[in-house]
Amino acid sequence: MIQPKLRILLLASLGALALTACGESKTDQTKEQDVIAKVAAPTGKIWSQTVSKNADGGYVMGNPDAPIKVIEFASITCSHCAAFSQESHEELRRDFIDTGRVSLEVHNFIRDPLDATAAAIIRCAPVDRYFPLQDNVFASQEELFAGVKGNEAAAEAAMKLPPAQRFAAFAKALKLDTFFQSRGVTGEQINACLSNVDNISKLEAGTNAAAEKYSIQGTPTFVVNGQVLEGVAAWGPLRDHLRTMGAR
Repeated sequence: MIQPKLRILLLASLGALALTACGESKTDQTKEQDVIAKVAAPTGKIWSQTVSKNADGGYVMGNPDAPIKVIEFASITCSHCAAFSQESHEELRRDFIDTGRVSLEVHNFIRDPLDATAAAIIRCAPVDRYFPLQDNVFASQEELFAGVKGNEAAAEAAMKLPPAQRFAAFAKALKLDTFFQSRGVTGEQINACLSNVDNISKLEAGTNAAAEKYSIQGTPTFVVNGQVLEGVAAWGPLRDHLRTMGAR
């Protein structure tokens, strides 16, 4: 079943929560393919430090012409996404992306107002800060969620404000402003980012488009060379799948 459209994030309050679930992993089985040759990065560069943003709003790490292209749809508030980020971090970059065989394109798939607000702030940072910031937020999920406790009423009130005021007030209510300030994003940058409704609506549009195109039921969801990997929601199964495709 395709997930419902998320335009309610701009129109409703915190009732719009958890429209998708975190995924559960199952091992994917495919026929083993020939080993792919490594592709050297340009002189003086490392593929895992080569990051760009594409027209679809995805952040691409690695060789843009990699023969194996991984797209990840991830939610900031998803525990399985956080686990994938932490478990895959070193090995994915070292053994797959830095070889030039694999690129990783990440899209924020928003599930609720907290998810949308945090994702918008991360995406307002410079492109080269996207992966470090998102990885840090995944590693700090408990701290992120701690700001919610006891502040639900203020968050509800914020979500009733006009859209241009709503998300900056929401961030303040749940201490997202201080959370990101401690990670190098200034208060002025946060307010400017969240006061621009386009930064939220683009996330909504991208989430809706992905849900319709790939019938995404949970996060993380991985698409490899255009094919959704059914039941693969953890690093181990994805690593095995990439190896069968020749990234070994």
